[in-house]
Amino acid sequence: MTERIPARAAVALLTDDFVPFPAPKGAHPPDGPLSWRGYDDARARARERTGEEESVVCGTALVGATRAVLVSFEFGFLGGSLGVRTGDRLEAAYTHARAQRLPVVTLVATGGSRMQEGMLALTQLQRVARQSALTREAGLAQIAVLRDPTTGGGWATLGAGADVTLALPGAQVGFAGSRVRPPDADPAAYTAQAQLTAGAVDDVVPASELRGTLALWLDLLTRPSAGAAPPPRALGAAGLPATGWDAVLRARSPRRPRAHAYLDAYFTHRVALRGDRCGGTDEGVLCGVGLTHDGRSVAYAAQCGTATRPAGYRTAARLVRLAGRLGIPVLTLVDTPGAANDADAERQGAGAAIADLFAAMATARTPVTTLVIGEGGSGGALALAAPGNTWATPDSYFSVIAPELAAAILKRSPDEVRGTADQLRVRPQDLLELGVVRGIVESAAV
Repeated sequence: MTERIPARAAVALLTDDFVPFPAPKGAHPPDGPLSWRGYDDARARARERTGEEESVVCGTALVGATRAVLVSFEFGFLGGSLGVRTGDRLEAAYTHARAQRLPVVTLVATGGSRMQEGMLALTQLQRVARQSALTREAGLAQIAVLRDPTTGGGWATLGAGADVTLALPGAQVGFAGSRVRPPDADPAAYTAQAQLTAGAVDDVVPASELRGTLALWLDLLTRPSAGAAPPPRALGAAGLPATGWDAVLRARSPRRPRAHAYLDAYFTHRVALRGDRCGGTDEGVLCGVGLTHDGRSVAYAAQCGTATRPAGYRTAARLVRLAGRLGIPVLTLVDTPGAANDADAERQGAGAAIADLFAAMATARTPVTTLVIGEGGSGGALALAAPGNTWATPDSYFSVIAPELAAAILKRSPDEVRGTADQLRVRPQDLLELGVVRGIVESAAV
């Protein structure tokens, strides 16, 4: 089992400038709302053991260069459980964040709702969820850090409901706590690493790196800006292809620069947003937020040349909506032979995932810029393309369907594939003439 860090020690991992809020005032009945015998004594022992008055410590702090509201759970206080007094403190913290326009960082370590307060404790989850939703509507970022353990309603609201979810290595993370799981449950499924693999966590961060990581996240998520991001310069071939088939071959070349190279050139720093929050990840789609050379935050979703899976589309849609709430422009890089079309992709909801990304792009609240850097394969590529603001590199193509598949559907022989590519007009200069793209970007070497 990983080390369980007390609430104040967790805060000290992030900042040396923590100012706690005063405890909310108000009378409470003896032994709580249920008159649970011994409850007051249990709370007194918890106070003596931890030095805290409740299971959460709330206040403001400077994390890196960003002022934020911090909420840190004290697991030593009745298992970090949520009761009415916990809800009072959480509501006050979120209200302060909205009033002062501050992001919220929650350092979660909880076993769930407090049994000694019954259903009144459980309904605090609704109260917390409302505060989180209001803060999201206000356009303020929420980042959760999952400590050991993060289970029950605390995971299902503050943890999984955050914009960005980080976790400490070895933390237990799951809706079911260790004492209520099925006896044959695999304990490895209830870990931070398992949640990362399942797309529910964005990153697992060692405690020693948490301060720097959170400082970067907060800096990037609190830089709204107007205006679209400029398309990157081309990193590959400078000349235009002579034929449609030439365009296809150049886009498929293993020597052509891929998404990683474009992102490295475009950003000075970047952080990754991983997972679709529905149980899936797609390593073929890179999502995150980066800092450009002129100091702007830009969110990005970049295909890596593989067939895009449903989780990739859902993660990209998640990114576009998050960027819209926070006022951050978006850059997408298109490079895929098309959407994954195997049986697993169908079972994972490929059509619905693509439809959702089309909807997110069509209703994006901030400008989206797209650069086609390689293959633009049908609707699986178009889903990431910005309507009216898509650009192309000289070594890319965009097509309603791959030339080989078009020839097969038209019952043409294999030696007619090249001519079919010309008929489809897939070259960058064709796309510009047709009005599909706004322009062909120049090479970075020019």
